[in-house]
Amino acid sequence: MTTIRVLVADDQAVVRDGVVLLLSSADDMEVVGQAGDGREAVRLAGELRPDVALVDLRMPELDGARVTAAITAEDLGTRVLILTTYADDEAVLPALRAGAAGYLTKDAAGEAVLAAVRDVAAGRTVLDPAVQQRLVQLVIADPSPAPAAPAPTTAVPPAAEGLTRREIDVVRLVAQGLNNRQVAKEMVVSEATVKTHLNHVLAKLALDDRGALIAWAWRHGLADTP
Repeated sequence: MTTIRVLVADDQAVVRDGVVLLLSSADDMEVVGQAGDGREAVRLAGELRPDVALVDLRMPELDGARVTAAITAEDLGTRVLILTTYADDEAVLPALRAGAAGYLTKDAAGEAVLAAVRDVAAGRTVLDPAVQQRLVQLVIADPSPAPAAPAPTTAVPPAAEGLTRREIDVVRLVAQGLNNRQVAKEMVVSEATVKTHLNHVLAKLALDDRGALIAWAWRHGLADTP
């Protein structure tokens, strides 16, 4: 059995100790380091190269988003899972754009946290339901009118270069909170075609589900503008 090596970063000692205790109870996890502020988290990630860094958002020295950006920029093989109290857009978006592979709120059950660590370590994306709902609400609340389909001239980020134009259109619309029927109506295609495009996109991006796709779209700038 492969052991998942985890770094825990939280400035609240009581919370940090509780998380460490939880992770230590799992047979497949080992806490290799603890950090009480953002700079220490980045330093320890560089030294220890854990599989997963479990990071709080609000910490002294460097906040969680900047810690995430620093760790991902170093290409350490460490994936960042945010565990925080906050699910507002000012907290969520910077963390996802910085490269966080997962985002959980601290009201998540212990088993959900352990499952999230395993998923993130395995290369999957994890989004708390409250975070996914918030991302959709952000788009719904945007007062700007939405075109029937994204313009072909819209810039495509490098991460999406393996997708076709129609697949990118589907990603943008799904990230805006539309269901399959609504996407089909916007694109003037059948729901079966939308499902086919979605399956192709998930396979190409190695994503597990719609929630992971929404997180990916926000991280790579495909959901900012309806």
